[in-house]
Amino acid sequence: MSLALGPVNKSSLSKQVADQLQEAILDGSLKADDRLPTEDELAKRFQVSRPTIREALKRLAAKNLIRSRRGPTGGTFVNHLGTSELSDHLTTASTLYVSMNQISLPEVSSTRLEMESLCCQLACTHRTDADLEKMEFELGQQLDSRISPEDFCAADVRFHRAIAEASHNRMLSFVMYTLIEALQPVANMIAYRFREREIITGQHKRLLGAIREQNKTLACAIIAEQITYLDQLHEEAQESHQQKQT
Repeated sequence: MSLALGPVNKSSLSKQVADQLQEAILDGSLKADDRLPTEDELAKRFQVSRPTIREALKRLAAKNLIRSRRGPTGGTFVNHLGTSELSDHLTTASTLYVSMNQISLPEVSSTRLEMESLCCQLACTHRTDADLEKMEFELGQQLDSRISPEDFCAADVRFHRAIAEASHNRMLSFVMYTLIEALQPVANMIAYRFREREIITGQHKRLLGAIREQNKTLACAIIAEQITYLDQLHEEAQESHQQKQT
């Protein structure tokens, strides 16, 4: 393993050490399952104290970039991050941005329309029986009148995630996971009522049918219809919330 590391400035030492190690992970100098040098070795290479190294490693562990293992074959290793772990980090950030009004809901909706339309087109071409079964299962969950509004919203999210996965474009699926999950708090705020559930599940039934029949034009039209409808619900929910505060 060839790893170029150097001494750091004296301010925020642990952060600088963590940043250098993170950069090594991101650029491939350190690969998944690589064992990091010991704390003593890292301290010598960075010319800092062991407590500083320990703090830097804690920073990386908090980001789920490394893991520790005890025993004869133990040490600190680079984590193998899957799509779900990486998406979780991006989802948290995007959810905060939406919640703090750094990104407006119209911006999210327009982005979702463009990207999910692409997902639908690709899903119509590449969907498998397994993909269709996932969508059918989540639709079945939504049709259960006994589930809570929050569970309905969660099944709604998983349904759209299944469409993204059916595109069989991993990058697109990864980005869509983040975009869809970021809207979960907004969906929970609306707390779909029975009438709204019927409309949404009706749209999902038609969307599933369009993807099954590989009708790209129809699938994109249904997505546009649903996003327009959800935008209306968002506006109604916000107006209601504002009226209660006045």
